[in-house]
Amino acid sequence: MTSPSQSSLNASARYLFEVGQLKLSKRTGWWQAGVPEPESIAEHSFRTAIIGYVLAVLEQADPDRTAVMCLFHDVAEARIGDIPNVARAYVSHEPEVQIASDQVAGMPSDLRESILGVVGRFEAQESPEALLAKDADRLECLMQAREYEHQGFKNTRPWMESNLAKLRSPAARRLAELAMTMPPDEWWKTFRPVAVPREG
Repeated sequence: MTSPSQSSLNASARYLFEVGQLKLSKRTGWWQAGVPEPESIAEHSFRTAIIGYVLAVLEQADPDRTAVMCLFHDVAEARIGDIPNVARAYVSHEPEVQIASDQVAGMPSDLRESILGVVGRFEAQESPEALLAKDADRLECLMQAREYEHQGFKNTRPWMESNLAKLRSPAARRLAELAMTMPPDEWWKTFRPVAVPREG
C-alpha cells in the first residue's frame, strides 16, 4: 500500500478542521420557534447516529452502515450552513454529493471515495440503511423539539408533528409516538434512590 502524499494528508487535515465548524454552527430553524440558543449541527449529528444505530438493530438492518451515514449526513452544512425549511423556497445550493466532492478534494483516493460513497448512499435513499438514517435524522429533530417544549418553548409542536408524519419505519414511528408523550427527563427519574449511610 502506497503511503499518502503530504498534500493529500494536508487535504485530510483541512477536512477534519472543516468538520469541526459543525460544532459552531447552530440549527437555525429553531430560532423561528423562539429557541434563542439551539443545538449545533454536530450535536444533532451525534444523536442522529446513535438513533440510527438503534433503529437499524430494531429493524434488522446494518447498524454500522446506518450510523456512519448519520454522522456524515449534514457535513455539507459546514459550507452552506443550516437552511431552515422556511428559507428553502428562496435558497438553492449544489447537490450534497457535489459539496462533499469539493470538501474531500485532494484527499487520498480511497478515503475520498469512501466518504463520497457514504454521502451518495444517504442521498440516494435506496437501501434500508439509508432510509433508516433519514428516519433517524427526523426522529432526532422530533426528540429535540420535545425537549425544547419541555423546557418551555411552546412553538415546537409543528416540528414534532411534521417529522412524525414523514417517518417510514415501524420502529421509528413507535419511538416517535413515545417521545411525544414521555417527559424527556424521565430517564433519570427511574433510578432507585441510593441509600445514604447514617453517621454514628
